Amino acid sequence: MMLKKYVLACLLACCIVNISAQSDWVEWEENTLEVEDLTYWQEKYEELSELAEHPFNINTITKEQLEQLPFLSDKLIENILYYLYKYGPMVSKNELLGIEGMDWQTRHFLKDFIYIGPADNKKDKFSINHMLKYNKQELITRLDIPLNVKAGYAEYSPEILKEKPNKKYQGNALYHNLRYRFQYRNQVFAGLTAEKDAGEPFFTKYNRKGYDSYTGYLFLQNLGRLKTLALGHYRASFGYGLVMNMGFSMGKSMTLSSMNRKGKGFIKHTSVDEGSYLQGVGATYTLGKRWDLSACYSFREMDGNVEDQFIKSLKTDGYHRLTKDLEKKNSFNNHLIGCNLSYNGKYVEYGLTAVYNHFNKMLNPDYRDYNRYYPRGKNFYNAGVHYKVYMKRFIFSGETAIDKQGAVSTLNMLTYSPDVNTTFTFINRYYDKRYQSLYASSFSENSRLQNEAGIYIGLESSLFSPLKILCYGDFFYFPWKRYQVDRRRTTGVEGVCQLGYSHNNSLSMLVKYSYKHYAKNYTSSNEQKYVLPYIRQRLHYQLSYVPIENTLLKTTVEYIRAGFWKQRMGQGVLVGETLKGELPAFPIQASLAAAWFYTDNYDSRVYFYEPSVLYAFSMFSFYGKGTRLAVNLKYTYHRWLTIQAKWGWTHYMDRNRISSGTEEIMGSNKADLQFQVRVKW
Repeated sequence: MMLKKYVLACLLACCIVNISAQSDWVEWEENTLEVEDLTYWQEKYEELSELAEHPFNINTITKEQLEQLPFLSDKLIENILYYLYKYGPMVSKNELLGIEGMDWQTRHFLKDFIYIGPADNKKDKFSINHMLKYNKQELITRLDIPLNVKAGYAEYSPEILKEKPNKKYQGNALYHNLRYRFQYRNQVFAGLTAEKDAGEPFFTKYNRKGYDSYTGYLFLQNLGRLKTLALGHYRASFGYGLVMNMGFSMGKSMTLSSMNRKGKGFIKHTSVDEGSYLQGVGATYTLGKRWDLSACYSFREMDGNVEDQFIKSLKTDGYHRLTKDLEKKNSFNNHLIGCNLSYNGKYVEYGLTAVYNHFNKMLNPDYRDYNRYYPRGKNFYNAGVHYKVYMKRFIFSGETAIDKQGAVSTLNMLTYSPDVNTTFTFINRYYDKRYQSLYASSFSENSRLQNEAGIYIGLESSLFSPLKILCYGDFFYFPWKRYQVDRRRTTGVEGVCQLGYSHNNSLSMLVKYSYKHYAKNYTSSNEQKYVLPYIRQRLHYQLSYVPIENTLLKTTVEYIRAGFWKQRMGQGVLVGETLKGELPAFPIQASLAAAWFYTDNYDSRVYFYEPSVLYAFSMFSFYGKGTRLAVNLKYTYHRWLTIQAKWGWTHYMDRNRISSGTEEIMGSNKADLQFQVRVKW
């Protein structure tokens, strides 16, 4: 019966015509996404959404601005700037296809981030009066309303709550956030973000000031020799992430041609993420034509489990809705001081980064075999040297870092581009099992930057114009035990082969196969524990078609096979259809997404992306048997007012309870509403 409803929804979607498409760059994220990088892409989606809402003037664009777009290679960035230098300012976005190496698909991704503006880059002297008169401002608010009652919001007697205080959430079930943004030219930015998660009190109990989380920033850039100044909440990334990285990723699913792009220094913290940011001041000052000096200071109260003045674990999810969450809130603090000196030459780039941070309590997690080399202590410091050398068609780049104990980590990359459409990449990494850096994040299989060595080989090419191929293999080795791996000296391999077809403006297709093999603990039916190879295979197919202008139909098929070697493998299948477009004669955009899924177990779960409200990344995972349906409507009035609403509904055919614990829902249906209002002036 539910399968019939799904088919009916797809047929209805195909019958609706002239309904508008969402931004094309979102499709690039879907194409490159791997489930292991899901957390990173949630943050990246918000960052790219911010850039798309505040596009660059293509006729005054800089190399640094183009490098913020991960789908552009270094060579293509060079060709864009050369085209503008040789032929002068563009008068239409169609000119993008005249740039060497620019294909149809990349043009579609890029057009959402640029506009055609005047070529005169001369600016009047900065003045407060001009800033107050010619600025851009916006206010966005979002409200999520669940349509089911979860166990954490049910009524319980005082006796039960006294015995089990974490059985009930402290606040109501609504999620709400508020964002204010101010911008003057590309020089002054300010913002304030307030957020209340579902289950957190609002103007009651311990949140008498309203929202559970407030973040704000003042960000200045390109004011004389002052390259950047960040006040309030900000992020910092230098080199290739072995010492400090809070703003970019070198995940395996990234475009190969942009992997050797280093951190951008200080950036404003605009997201609702309550964990990955610094709080204080950071500045970059231009010492000379190619020399930059950066320094920062941060002081933060942080969440974690503290016992007898020892920090047992860090809490970074930002939830404060249960009694146990409150016990961990602001339980210790951290001071951080960092600096970077960098040289940006035409053929050589290099720099030195150093970071020192101090906790007011001892970090000392409970000992386990796998966490023997985890960070312990009050004081931590790291220093690293990053480098990048251009040698005609070759680029050699990397970083080498050391911690307070003398443990070393190093990452080195060599890329070769025989032409603008082809890139070969070789990456070697070695992270000592004793290496400790609390703010490091780089190319790695582990969540922590330690206890790993590996070799990565990749090829990306669009040598044949309509076709684009991406293949890579990653071979990794872990000297010490890991979480859920009770054995030393384990190995693994991951491989991906992706073929994309984009002949013209109306049709694109993608086929992607990925294979991953690594060691993992296994418990047999007689409670015996072993370490066995765990294998996960994924086949993803996607077809996008634009039958008429401002209409997009997209079909997604995904197959998963996962499980332990020589054990029963779980299998999962998903078939999805998405329609996006604009209703004729009305300023309304709409989308309809429907999916049917069938999986054997949690390991064979499948993923499905559906359009959502601005800044909300909606990638859902499903396991079991069921269907998903979502409708998204967006109304725009004279470009200054936008109202958006989304309704989503999931039906399971194999259970009468959804989730567990405080999130448990009685029944087989789960539904929710999202509302968003945006005002610009």
